[in-house]
Amino acid sequence: MRPSTVSLTRLLLLSSAFIPIGSGYARAATPVHKTPHITARKHIPPARNARIVSKASVKQKTVTPQEPATYLSSTSEQFEVRSHNVPHGAVVTIGQKLLSQAPAGTNPLKTLAQLPGIMFQTAQPQGIDVWSNQVFMHGFQQQEIGMTLDGMPLGEQTVRNYNGLNTIQAISSENVARIVVSESAGAESVAATNNLGGSFSYISRDPAHKFGGTVTQGFGSYANFHTFARVDSGDLNSTGTRFYASYMRQDGQIWKGTGDQFMQQVNAKFVQPVGESSSISAFFDWADLHQFSTPDVSPEMLSNVGYKTTNYYNGKQSGLQAAINAANGIFPPGFNKLKDPEDSAYYDAVLNTDDTFGGIKSHMQLTDKLTWDTTAYGHGETNQTTWTTPYYSSPNGSPLSELVKEPSIRRFGILSQLHYNIAHNDISGGVWYENNHYQSNMFAYEMPNIVDGQLTSAIPNPLGHWSNPFAKIYNQTYNTNTFTAFVQDTYRILPNLALHFGFKSVLATTRVGNGFINDDYYGAGSNIASGVGLTTSKPFLPHISADWHFLKHHELYFDISENVHTYAQSGYKLSNSPFAISQTAFDAGRNSFKPETDWTYALGYRYNSRFVGASVYAYRTNFNNRLQQITSGSAVNPVSTVSNVGGVTMNGVDAAITIMPIRNLSFTNSISYDHATYDNNLTEAGTSYGTKGKQIVNYPRFMYKTRLSYEWRGVTAYVDANYIGKRNYSYTGDVKIPGYWLSNLGVQYNFGKLEAFRNSVSAVKDLTLSFSITNLQNNRYISTMGENGNPLSTGQGALAYQSMLVGAPRMFFGSLSANF
Repeated sequence: MRPSTVSLTRLLLLSSAFIPIGSGYARAATPVHKTPHITARKHIPPARNARIVSKASVKQKTVTPQEPATYLSSTSEQFEVRSHNVPHGAVVTIGQKLLSQAPAGTNPLKTLAQLPGIMFQTAQPQGIDVWSNQVFMHGFQQQEIGMTLDGMPLGEQTVRNYNGLNTIQAISSENVARIVVSESAGAESVAATNNLGGSFSYISRDPAHKFGGTVTQGFGSYANFHTFARVDSGDLNSTGTRFYASYMRQDGQIWKGTGDQFMQQVNAKFVQPVGESSSISAFFDWADLHQFSTPDVSPEMLSNVGYKTTNYYNGKQSGLQAAINAANGIFPPGFNKLKDPEDSAYYDAVLNTDDTFGGIKSHMQLTDKLTWDTTAYGHGETNQTTWTTPYYSSPNGSPLSELVKEPSIRRFGILSQLHYNIAHNDISGGVWYENNHYQSNMFAYEMPNIVDGQLTSAIPNPLGHWSNPFAKIYNQTYNTNTFTAFVQDTYRILPNLALHFGFKSVLATTRVGNGFINDDYYGAGSNIASGVGLTTSKPFLPHISADWHFLKHHELYFDISENVHTYAQSGYKLSNSPFAISQTAFDAGRNSFKPETDWTYALGYRYNSRFVGASVYAYRTNFNNRLQQITSGSAVNPVSTVSNVGGVTMNGVDAAITIMPIRNLSFTNSISYDHATYDNNLTEAGTSYGTKGKQIVNYPRFMYKTRLSYEWRGVTAYVDANYIGKRNYSYTGDVKIPGYWLSNLGVQYNFGKLEAFRNSVSAVKDLTLSFSITNLQNNRYISTMGENGNPLSTGQGALAYQSMLVGAPRMFFGSLSANF
């Protein structure tokens, strides 16, 4: 084995107990808040107790079990960052190397789903269908997992995010350097008020020191095209001033039905070093997304109509005619068997979103022991989420109208943190403040009618901008002020033993202004919560952890933390927000509304050697005051309430092993078991439902994952498979969705590894051809569940309730990428 390969393999073994070496995973010895800082001359800057080692010098050093590593990569160089151990709980880092092996443009969250305990569901194999994307970690859904980009908060990952933006709209996947995953509920420095179940911290790539760029062209099934182009300025002067700018375009047809799924995005980053160890940087993002959404289905629809049920839109008059016929009681074959055939397909369902997001960061090395980081950021979003309803007629006589939710976000904030090293202590503290103005509106727009075969007006473009509504359906205005502060200390008792203690304080107040609701749409006497407010105040949320490296290759750690989730906000009947209900329901439930909190206790063990890596992570979470949206009736106008369903107890374990019998071959297997059950029965409208002891909805009790990867010269190949166990669809568990297998295959070849290519095409550093197949076995399965909330039981219409999405069939993808 070549010396450099031997050393890198050992480094990766030390940093990852269960992930394939060739995959780009690593266990992070550096906590989320302690990311290495930028220097003027290196891609990866040194921490105070770290060294930068180039590939050429890796063979000169050995690594002991007391020095785990974080593996990072760039297109031109590879660096290994080495630092003394700090207690970090269960923290995993995924780098660009693994992200780049997925089909071009793939959502990084889908790559994260290869980790034990994480489940990512989507109806589109790249994970770019925002409506269908859903991520869970150890029983917690995306709204309960903190998300940040370069420390800036991305808020809750809902379709109509009320306090942030979706990760794919925040940064192009090619510009993500790495993602740091905190699997426990700690990470007190993370700018989030929803990280009950951990956090995902995205770190963006820095501009390169040399002039160059990257061009990627991807293609795939259903007219899928992905284009990415990035230009790096290189160092513009002796101080190291540099920047990059990139453009991404994703276009394709929805696999189920007719309609485009389009997105374009611009990213830019600027870095100005100050002196030897300080810097000022800025990040900018603009994203423009227009997508037809995958249609929802119900268990009843799957049984009576089949998996291929689509909306009526086909880009032609015949599609509109079919939707008008259905509104008038003339349905496609099989629909007459359904309890609610009128609501089983719409004419269209579309997302249109524009985001502008960015921030400026100052990193100042005040002394050799004291650093100060401050970031100011801002974000604006406009959104039009549309679908055509057969329940509200247009003034021109058409039985259809277009309902358009038009929320908007205007937020700004500032984060400031100090880090101080003294003796054997690493002390830090900081604050975060954000003001968020969220406007939630819904309007009705006229759809054309068809009279004697003739259109009364032109068919509007569903992906265009809607204007001149004929009715306002509802309106709410939210204003939220959030303040958090934290203090923490890592004390190194011995070189191989460290103890961490810290706490976070949270104060958040949301006020809802006067609202409006349309009685003509919702019925006489309807009302909406307005002129109300709620405050979340938690002055002391502790976090304690320790990390002990004992014997050779062995590591033991524990992590204990408490956290809180501030009250969610959304449009009327759209989430588990206590504001998203009627004034009557709010007044009735106000005394029961309490912020969700949890305690998480985790214990982990890792073994790392040259040929084997193994890990076990066990946890217990006591989740209190869980607020849940309870729905019944149709998905268009459901009867929706928000209830405190009491506590949820989660006991789980992840176990994994990676075997590396020969050079560059790794075989990983992992299992996850999560016994997450409700502590109480649920009482709704005077009726008690037997939810006590039942598994939580939408998340399986058992998952199994395997991956085989091999690298040889310029070839990288992998095959992976996941088993997702059965999931509860109803709260009482009387409707379950069967488990399923899903496998993928990929291969890449880098022509830059050929000496003849390098000699003949010197301007191109790497030219990589990739090919992959998703859902290799072409299985039929249910992916996302609960996107419209979950029903109580079969007696409350669970079989007819549409809140599931069918997973995508087998698809093929390829790409050609060049670095200059």
